[in-house]
Amino acid sequence: MKWRIGDVTVTKIVEIETTGGSRFILPQATPEAIRPISWLIPHFADENGRLKMSIHALLVEAPGKRIIVDTCLGNDKQNRRIPTWNDRQGTFLADLAAAGFARETIDTVLCTHLHVDHVGWNTMLVNGEWVPTFPNARYLFGRVEFEHWSKQTELAHMLPVIADSVQPILDRGLAELVEWDHQICPEVRLTPSTGHSPGHASVLITSKGERAMITGDFAHHPCQMAHPEWASTADYDAQAAEATRRRILGELAGEAVLMIGTHFSGPTAGHVVRDGDAFRLDV
Repeated sequence: MKWRIGDVTVTKIVEIETTGGSRFILPQATPEAIRPISWLIPHFADENGRLKMSIHALLVEAPGKRIIVDTCLGNDKQNRRIPTWNDRQGTFLADLAAAGFARETIDTVLCTHLHVDHVGWNTMLVNGEWVPTFPNARYLFGRVEFEHWSKQTELAHMLPVIADSVQPILDRGLAELVEWDHQICPEVRLTPSTGHSPGHASVLITSKGERAMITGDFAHHPCQMAHPEWASTADYDAQAAEATRRRILGELAGEAVLMIGTHFSGPTAGHVVRDGDAFRLDV
C-alpha cells in the first residue's frame, strides 16, 4: 500500500495483521461497544465487533531521503510479554527488499517512541550479537523518550527491549537524540503527541501544498476517534493521551491532511471528520 504527498511517497510494509487479539491493549473496545460504530466495519473491525489491527513500518521517500518510521517487532527477540511476539521468525526484511527497500538503502530510522513494537527491527541477530539492521542509517530517538526508558527500572518488560533494540545502536554511535519538533528534511518533521509515552512524537509530512500525519500510537485504532476517552493499557499517562487525541483530532477534522495510522489495518489512512461530539475516519 502506497500514498503520495506531493514529492513524498509513503509505503506500508506489514509485519503482522490480527483480528480479535487486541482487547489486551484496548479493553473498553468490547464487541458490544464496537458493533454500533458502523463506519469501523469492515476495514477496522469485523461484523462481530472484533478489532482489526496491524503492526507495520512506513517507508517515507522524500527528495534525497529514505526514512523508515518505526521498525515493528523484529525476529529472534526474547523476553517479550506476548507469546506471538517472542522469538519471531517472520519475513519482514524479505518483504521490505521485495518492495524495493533493501535494508542497506535506508538512510534514516525514526522511532516515534521506544515501545517493543516500534523498535524491534532496529537490530538483528548475527552470530549471537545484536547488530544494526540498517547499517547505513542514522537512528533518530526522541531525547525525552530515550532518557526516560534508559533510566527507568519499574517496568521490567521494557528492560530487554532497550537492551536488544536500542542500546546496541548507541553503542555503535549510530543514534541521534532529537527534540520533539526535529526537522528531518524540508518535507518531514516531528510534532509532539505525548501521553502514550513520555516523549512520544508523530510525523508531519508537507510537500507541494499537500499534508499527511503518521500517528504513532496517540491512537492505536480508529475506534479511539469515536471514543477519544478510551485509553490504551500501554499509555504512560492516560489523561494526557486523551488530551492529545482530542487536540490532534480537533486540529485535523475537516482539514485536507491524510492521517496514516501506525496500527490501522486495511486502508490504514484517511481524513478526520467530526461525527457528533467525536470523530471518524473517512477512507
